[in-house]
Amino acid sequence: MSVDLERLEDRLGHRFSNRDLLTLALTHRSASRRQNNERLEFLGDSLLSEFISVALFKMHPAATEGQLTRMRASLVRGVTLAELGSELGVGNCLALGGGELKSGGFRRESILADAVEALIGAIYLDAGQRACEQCVLHWFAGRLAEVSPDSADKDPKTALQEWLQGRQLPLPEYQVLEVHGQAPKQQFDVECRLQEGDKAFVATGASRRKAEQAAARAAMSWLEQQHGR
Repeated sequence: MSVDLERLEDRLGHRFSNRDLLTLALTHRSASRRQNNERLEFLGDSLLSEFISVALFKMHPAATEGQLTRMRASLVRGVTLAELGSELGVGNCLALGGGELKSGGFRRESILADAVEALIGAIYLDAGQRACEQCVLHWFAGRLAEVSPDSADKDPKTALQEWLQGRQLPLPEYQVLEVHGQAPKQQFDVECRLQEGDKAFVATGASRRKAEQAAARAAMSWLEQQHGR
């Protein structure tokens, strides 16, 4: 096993008995269509949700279902998993196809997030649920300590949708106005249009999702100024 993989094991806090599982967890579909980490990612996604749900349930006995759901969402979302993958040094160990290597796939948010989930699945198959859960909770220890029912705000699109629904107003419409550049360095211009006041809010982001969230945040800010919270 390479020095990089051994160092990754140290950071993960787990030594693999079946190192083929580790290799598979780090193999992106661009490197192999038949032997890649997609199935492990599926397994890891379910396990991660379970482990984080149980931890939050125990840590916040007074939190409502909605608060627990939002806290979990903030911890298991792609952005957080990609940050974690970067901290663990997962990108340096990924097996990627030539195209992904040239385009900097080892830094791409979605690839890093998927690899983290695949590693969770691999550890589970290698050592069982208890060992896997201990690793995951160790990785997330700092984030679990920081998140709280009050800090886990709803994402802007959800907050905007619920604000409008609560007042029986039409939901917003999102439209991509323009895409700049080439993948993976594209920029998206997105419009969020409200029937309320016939207002449109335009924002730019590195992905369509990020642009939509930014536009929804601007729309929500305008509504709160007009009507209050």
